[in-house]
Amino acid sequence: MKEQRVDNAGNVAWLDDEEFRRMSGAKRAWLEFRRNRFALVGAAFIIFIALMGIFAPVVSTHDPYKQSLRKRMKPPSAEHWLGTDEVGRDFYSRLVYGARVSLFVGIVGTSVGVIFGTIVGLISGFFGGWVDTLIMRVIDVMYSFPGIVLAILIVSVLGPSLFNLIIVLAIFAIPTLARIVRGNVLSLKEQDYAEAARALGAGRTRIMFYHLLPNTLAPIIVYATLGAAGAILTTAGLGFLGLGVQPPQAEWGNILSNGRQYLRKAPLLMIFPGALIFLTVMSINLIGDALRDALDPYIQ
Repeated sequence: MKEQRVDNAGNVAWLDDEEFRRMSGAKRAWLEFRRNRFALVGAAFIIFIALMGIFAPVVSTHDPYKQSLRKRMKPPSAEHWLGTDEVGRDFYSRLVYGARVSLFVGIVGTSVGVIFGTIVGLISGFFGGWVDTLIMRVIDVMYSFPGIVLAILIVSVLGPSLFNLIIVLAIFAIPTLARIVRGNVLSLKEQDYAEAARALGAGRTRIMFYHLLPNTLAPIIVYATLGAAGAILTTAGLGFLGLGVQPPQAEWGNILSNGRQYLRKAPLLMIFPGALIFLTVMSINLIGDALRDALDPYIQ
């Protein structure tokens, strides 16, 4: 079997099995990922959306919060590329600023959950015994609540805000990731290299973070990617229900919610934010699937 490789000049070369095995894990993963064209398209779309959100003040054409009732629900034109919303705000600019909020909340919330979930899973799997039992019972309790119901409960108690939404998304990510990391650590801590580190006098913290954690990064990366897609979808869902980011701040979910009552009169107010949510989540899922295949040790 030979693997295709494209060099910097665009020339196609071929790798035999031996050369492919000698490559570092990162290079092999990149080669596998690059072969998935759908994932590359998804990555390009996510980069485009992220840049659009980061440089929102530059790429937007109007103030996204400036109202003009004389221009309400205008169709797309040279002045307003995607028309205006129900209070005369430029719809394109609203979507651009909404990308910033949606991606920020989704990525930060997932990242916080990944950090705490990884630490919890490491501790549970490494120490075992009553520590593992206690942590897993808490995780089971968290699993007993349907996700969206738990989110509504937390937001109702804490109040709808950007910070509280990040807390909700972090709580979502912790149980699943803790179980993933725990399962890997339970098997990895019995490996020869872990036993050798103990024999050489390495402390528990060093074994966990310098020997076990690096060998669990592949599933963590895959889950973080797929979890970000779910976080963006949850953010939009809570925003649609009025429990997420509050108006007038632009966020795809509340933009979609505001446009639903004008579906017949101005369907674009729902089509555009709905399409952006769909394409963003689908792109992240494509990237996650490609990363799972690329980082799977059984297919390397």
